[in-house]
Amino acid sequence: METLQSLVGRIRPADRSLEMEAQAHLDDLTKPRGSLGRLEEIAMKYVLASGSVHPVLNKKKICCFAADHGVAAEGVSAFPAEVTPQMVYNMLGGGAAISVLTRHAGIDLDIVDMGVNHDFPEHPRLVKKKVRHGSSNFSSGPAMTEEESMQALLSGFEIACEASDAGYHLLGTGEMGIANTTPATALYSVLLDLPVETITGRGTGIDDIRLEHKKDVIRRSVSMNASRCTTPFGVLTALGGYEIAAITGFVLGAAACRVPVVADGFISSAGAVAALQLCPDAADYLYFSHLSNEPGHRVVMEKIGARPILDLDLRLGEGTGSALAMQIIEASVTVYNEMATFSSAGVSEKSGNR
Repeated sequence: METLQSLVGRIRPADRSLEMEAQAHLDDLTKPRGSLGRLEEIAMKYVLASGSVHPVLNKKKICCFAADHGVAAEGVSAFPAEVTPQMVYNMLGGGAAISVLTRHAGIDLDIVDMGVNHDFPEHPRLVKKKVRHGSSNFSSGPAMTEEESMQALLSGFEIACEASDAGYHLLGTGEMGIANTTPATALYSVLLDLPVETITGRGTGIDDIRLEHKKDVIRRSVSMNASRCTTPFGVLTALGGYEIAAITGFVLGAAACRVPVVADGFISSAGAVAALQLCPDAADYLYFSHLSNEPGHRVVMEKIGARPILDLDLRLGEGTGSALAMQIIEASVTVYNEMATFSSAGVSEKSGNR
């Protein structure tokens, strides 16, 4: 099995030598300079990440990683664990929100079984990468062994590289796993040194009593695993889950292949933050799709200096924010590629610009 160090060593910063030429093109478009606001910023990031001042964005894919969590036994979610496989079947059947949004936007969708406590039959949109039938309860020990965590991370990395080889130009993350806001919160609290009280939200809609219980479970779990949390990989292993570790690998794999990648909301962002801790250069290839309605997400985004593309009060997961933000990214690249320039259209610029 390839080592984490060798995977990270394949990632290089985006080619900033293209920045001046790309900016000159943006400034020559038939509009006041900077008037397309963040669309220009988004297009520039895509140009640099893809390594071409003539970027292509045709094929798009979201991978929704699914797994169960042992910590669900602590009663931290409003829904029982059996909802995880039920929702995977719903996605495969085309009835989930992510299914509808990807169809609408022309985005291919794969559901990746990383550790669901159920054995699924073969399906053309199901990718079987199961490590185990759910992670361990991290309130009494580590969620995963180091070998399991690395297996999940490597699977995500390889899936991203395979998508690149298949000609995809933009990738996105999603997730499904009952109770997974709990490991995501635990990861943030340790990786970013954030107080549990500030970043713990209601997830699937728990009441006040269960919210306080959830905070207590996270605090106990962090304390229980403190000796294992000395490196980003150690934190991911002790407090994460199979789908979160796979998202970490997926972000790293996309960066290694110079394919821009979009992180979904609160849980996907935890995998992305772990990837950034392992390799800061991955930030050059990473978009954060939206600001989740989970209260801790804003704190996290401010902490890492990220500015999500959308703010729609979403808190569903699945990759729904990714599917929406990918359409904004595609629009920005289309404007960059297809809008006329002052040079070509014979339109006069603002007086004094030349």
